[in-house]
Parts: sequence; C-alpha cells; structure tokens
Amino acid sequence: MVKVIASSVRKGNVLEVEGKLYVVLTAQNFHPGKGTPVTQVDMRRIVDGVKVSERWRTTEQVERAFVEDVNFQYLYEDGEGFHYMNPENYDQVVVDAETMGDQKAYLQEGMTCILSIHEGVPLAVQLPRHVTLEITETEPVVKGQTASSSYKPAMLSNGLRTMVPPHINAGTRVVIATEDNSYVERAKD
Repeated sequence: MVKVIASSVRKGNVLEVEGKLYVVLTAQNFHPGKGTPVTQVDMRRIVDGVKVSERWRTTEQVERAFVEDVNFQYLYEDGEGFHYMNPENYDQVVVDAETMGDQKAYLQEGMTCILSIHEGVPLAVQLPRHVTLEITETEPVVKGQTASSSYKPAMLSNGLRTMVPPHINAGTRVVIATEDNSYVERAKD
C-alpha cells in the first residue's frame, strides 16, 4: 500500500479504507472561503458493491492499493459477465455487469481495453477513447441548414443516441468519444 494525500485521489483509483478495498467513482476538491479545504470522494466497496461517501481534509493521508493496469482483449458476453483475454499469456477473466456499467454499449468483439487488476480480480475497465459505429437512423437535412450551424439527433448501431452534423446520413460510419457519447468525425475507413 502507498500513502497519498487526499487531494491527489482520482476517479478509478483503488483505496484501502479500514482494511477494505474501494474503487473511486468521483473525487472533488472543495476550497471554501473560510475553513479547511476538503476532498469529497464517492466510492464503491469492491467485495459487495456498497457505495460510500467519504470526506477528508486535502492534506490527510489515505492508503492507495497497488493495482496493475493490463491490456486485455474483449471476447464476448454471456450470463456470467463480460469475458476478456490477455493476448500475451491467453489468460481469461470475467468482468461482472456492475463493474462494466454503462460502458458495455461500446464494447466490440476484439476491442483492446485496459483492465485494472488487484490480486487477480478485475476492478475497473478503461475503454479506448474513441470507437467507430454506424448511424442507423437520422433526420433528413433541412434545406438551407449549414454544417456549422447545428447538429441533428442520430441513432447509433449500439442503440445510443448522439448529435451529428447535418451532412451525416444513415449508413455512415462515424467516430464517437466513449467518455461523453459525442461525435468526433466521420470514419476514414
């Protein structure tokens, strides 16, 4: 375990609090006009999934658990969960649906993801920053609408909605940012 100051804690970090491991969901530093600056951390206990909020002074020491970030290749989903394989030694791990969260909509077969692993247990999954998806439906272009003026709603092949420029039509492949589901550019393939 490594001791770090509370203000350096970030989303995805794994902390040990009172002998139990927690994965950080959100971490915010508050600097009130009067009083001591504090760090508000929302965490999920790894063993049972219970969500907990903690507040520490920004200079307090917290214990950060050693977590290994390893590249894994996504294989498939079944009743057990989401199956990944380490391309170097062909070891397979299963990530449960709760750990995957909303990110599961972006998973594509063969995609390389970074799994945060502690003592052989996957704690968090980091997807690539961008994925390429196809537009399945979108509204027709209104005459006189320019590319810079506005975006229109579109449905992606993974079932999510996003906003795209007016020149993008159904059947077009586009690059989407996984962080906020926003349009980046038209796919170059």
